[in-house]
Formats: sequence, structure tokens, C-alpha cells
Amino acid sequence: MRAAVYFTPPPTSHLVRAAAEWLGRDAFTGDATRPPDPGIDPLVAEPARYGFHATIRAPFRIAEGEDLGSVDERLARLCASLKPVRIPAIVLAGLGPFFALVPEAPGAGLSDLEAAALEAFEPYRAPLTEAEIARRRPEGLTERQRRNLDRWGYPHVLDDFRFHMTLTGPVEALKSPEVKRELARRFAAFDGAPLVVDALALFVEAEPGAAFRVHSLHPFGSP
Repeated sequence: MRAAVYFTPPPTSHLVRAAAEWLGRDAFTGDATRPPDPGIDPLVAEPARYGFHATIRAPFRIAEGEDLGSVDERLARLCASLKPVRIPAIVLAGLGPFFALVPEAPGAGLSDLEAAALEAFEPYRAPLTEAEIARRRPEGLTERQRRNLDRWGYPHVLDDFRFHMTLTGPVEALKSPEVKRELARRFAAFDGAPLVVDALALFVEAEPGAAFRVHSLHPFGSP
């Protein structure tokens, strides 16, 4: 089992509904949201498995002596201490060969949130195995990212953290303009709109390769 701390809007939000329809899967229920689509499914296989989210604390195996309940309790305590972070505008953007919704401009509040979660859940993370390290392809990481991997179990943290809500896997260059147009059409109502980060969710991968499901959602400032 692996746990992850993600931001996702509530299940009733229009953004979550639009993303679930695009990805073909609802991470809150685990249900399919549309019939199979051979034109879309290969593009979204990876983000559909993880569920629509922004990574705050990347997936980790739970340390010996801890369990899902203790991780969930820690998340509840963390969220009770946090205040909402307002993103003035999110936009559709290409991140290398991927597409995602990202803040139009960086903000310190998101970085502070990520750093707090990083520290909070480090005691609950089991050490990486050699196989897990190899899957991160350390030979392709920067020196700082490799240090992050060794220290935190994930390379893209702290100064290498970027808030993003992934919508596709890697897209071939020739298909990229077409995919971007379709995403722009589907997410037009959200492109340039504000987004408030006011809760964090505990996502769970029950077994290796399984789809992630929302286990719990904790609003900020709630005891």
C-alpha cells in the first residue's frame, strides 16, 4: 500500500467533474465516468490511475509501526492548522510533453504548503528500496534533485516543487496542437479562473499498480 497527500477540489466541484469526464475515472468513487474512448484513453492512462490532483506529498510506502489510520490522523492535524491559499488564476499549460493546469504566476503560499506537508509526513514514509530509486531514473536528475530523492524520497520538492494538476501523459509532438485545442475547449470555463486550495486529500494505492482512490478529504482549519 502507498499513501499520497494531494490537493483536489471537492467531488461536487465543476472542475473535478470536468476532469473526471476527461480522464474517464472518478478518484472519489473509483467509477468510470464515460465509455472507453480509443482517441483519449492512451493519453490519460497515467493521470487517470492517479486521479485528478496536484501533488503535495508524493506517494510513499508507510513506515513500519505506522498505518493508514495514523497517516490520516496526521493529515487531519496538519489541515486543522492551515489557512486557505488562493491562486488568482489557473491556466492550461504544457509541461514538456505533458499538459496540466498550473498557476498563472508562482506564489509563496503553495510552496509553504508543500514544505509543511513534506516535513509532516517524513516520519511516516518507509525508506525507498533500490527498485524504487531506480524507477526515478537518478542518472537523469540534477544534483539537487538527487539529494531530494535521497532525503525526501522524491526529487521534485522544495525548490523543485511546481504545483500542477496533470491532464495527460506524454503527448507526441505531432498530436500536441490537437490535444491542446481539445483541452482548451473542455476546460475553457476554468482557464484563467481563480482556485482556492482549502483542503487536502489522502489518496491510497491499495496494491502496486492499482488506481489511487480518495480515502479522506480534510478542510483547512477544521479540528
